[in-house]
Amino acid sequence: MSTFLEVRVAATRQLTPVIREIAFESLGAPLPGFSAGSHVQLQLPSGQRNAYSLLSDPADTRQYRIAVRQQPNSRGGSRYLHQQLRLGDHLRLTPPANLFPLHGEAHQHILIAAGIGITPFLAHCTELLRRGAKFELHYAYRAGQSDAYLDELRERLGEHLHGYDGQTRRLDLAQVLCERPLGSHVYACGPQRLLQALREQAQALGWSDGRVHWEAFSAAQPGLPFRVELGHSGRQLEVAAEQSLLEALEAAGVAIPNLCRGGVCGQCQTRYLQGDVEHRDHFLTAQERASSLMPCVSRGCGSPILLDL
Repeated sequence: MSTFLEVRVAATRQLTPVIREIAFESLGAPLPGFSAGSHVQLQLPSGQRNAYSLLSDPADTRQYRIAVRQQPNSRGGSRYLHQQLRLGDHLRLTPPANLFPLHGEAHQHILIAAGIGITPFLAHCTELLRRGAKFELHYAYRAGQSDAYLDELRERLGEHLHGYDGQTRRLDLAQVLCERPLGSHVYACGPQRLLQALREQAQALGWSDGRVHWEAFSAAQPGLPFRVELGHSGRQLEVAAEQSLLEALEAAGVAIPNLCRGGVCGQCQTRYLQGDVEHRDHFLTAQERASSLMPCVSRGCGSPILLDL
């Protein structure tokens, strides 16, 4: 992905001790339009790129807004955006892409968010309110930490909103999903334990896969350094502990299609011919993992990896 939008930091808000909202405006041509559920990849001065959901109103492209949670095990991305980014700084974004759209034929939309997973639903709720659609938002959070938009959502959504603070009220997926009409679709964004529990509960209740939608952006996690070889050229690359394989390939001038950079979308799926791989994706089947990896998150864990590139 080589096309970038040149932007400046127009505004920031510290919403909680660990969540910061950032607004960007274009340095040139108007920002492209987008649909609810879209995300952009933000390129940091280090060259690292992370994906973030756009929480802005899709009908207003004067600015793009994202929210970033500072991660304790950050490779530098969230730490930079929380501690170093300043008003007026120039950055680059990829154009919006949508892996998490609203289903066009759904009669009812059930949105389930946990923590920073609320971000794509801010745009979704704006769009659903504009349509006059039937929907409800179930928002699990920790008071004072991950409840960044709770007051705003209470004011905007009224009875559409159902909040769960984990203390006085806990999210019960079985209760949320049971006895729903066939026209209902469920969408979830949050940590893997939420998404796994949702898929298991939906399956137990007879929901078809086509009615269950989820998104999980998780930046590549660090690990031990490892080596890869490009099978077509014999070129060898060293992947550093704080670097993803995708980043190492990009630094070496090898273009790999990608959208999420978090092991979810499948765009960067790459064949490998030999080597020990630690698979960290949420896309490949066990059978596919025997010959394919996701360079955005997969790492070597033994002998060098020979890529079919």
